[in-house]
Amino acid sequence: MSDASLRGKTLFITGASRGIGLAIGLRAARDGANVVVAAKTVDPHPKLPGTIHSAAEEIEAAGGKALPLVVDVREETNVKEALDQAVAHFGGLDIVVNNASAISLTDSQATDMRRFDLMHQINSRGTFMVSKYAIPHLEKAANPHILTLSPPLDMQEKWFRGSTAYSMAKFGMSMVVLGLAGELRRKGIAVNALWPRTTIATSAIRNLLGGDGLMRASRTPEILADAAHAIFTTPARELTGQFLIDDTFLHERGVRDFDKYRVDPTADLAPDFFVPDSSVPPVSLARLRKA
Repeated sequence: MSDASLRGKTLFITGASRGIGLAIGLRAARDGANVVVAAKTVDPHPKLPGTIHSAAEEIEAAGGKALPLVVDVREETNVKEALDQAVAHFGGLDIVVNNASAISLTDSQATDMRRFDLMHQINSRGTFMVSKYAIPHLEKAANPHILTLSPPLDMQEKWFRGSTAYSMAKFGMSMVVLGLAGELRRKGIAVNALWPRTTIATSAIRNLLGGDGLMRASRTPEILADAAHAIFTTPARELTGQFLIDDTFLHERGVRDFDKYRVDPTADLAPDFFVPDSSVPPVSLARLRKA
């Protein structure tokens, strides 16, 4: 491993006003990193916690420096200007996290074409565009990383039936990872994907997928934040083109306590979508004790 601290590094994180993006930002902030909170939420939402400003306050309270920017990853000019502003403010760019994503687990007949377009514009196109315009800045960094929150490219029917539009958009993010890893390997810019083995306790889980029951069967976003931190503190030329599962990667890096990430130790952990059948959990997902 290289220097295990992200002190002074600048991260540009899409969708960083809450959930996984915010958790990754807070973990970096504890090292003293600079975090660009690139998200759309400026005003409080009745069902969703956090705005770019509240996230920035949390990041600074954790020990980092924050720059909240209103960013819609569908808008080309907006993305280019936000990256330029981030570089001008902090003097460079070291890490990009493509976390922004839209979801609708609907079959073909229940998928509105506007929702189809939204998912593809944010997920695959947004990941491509943010990465594209970040690369010239990352080329100047000492240990540059692009990390995308997307799944291993496991092409099985079960991942598509019932949610073809979403799965296409999500796997599209992973295809960007595969392509850019190859394109940028000689330049020493790492491009990797990170995906959770279990569902993660976020607003999407509570509001869209499973409510409080699934929240209790989830791990906290901190497991992804710790895995991301381990990726960013690895030399870019030593880790690229990988589709990493959070607990497997952390276990390989010596982590043994995964119980701390459980929301409810009395609940069996719920497997997330897209985890390949061949991926064996390093620890049991069964409940730790009876309710």
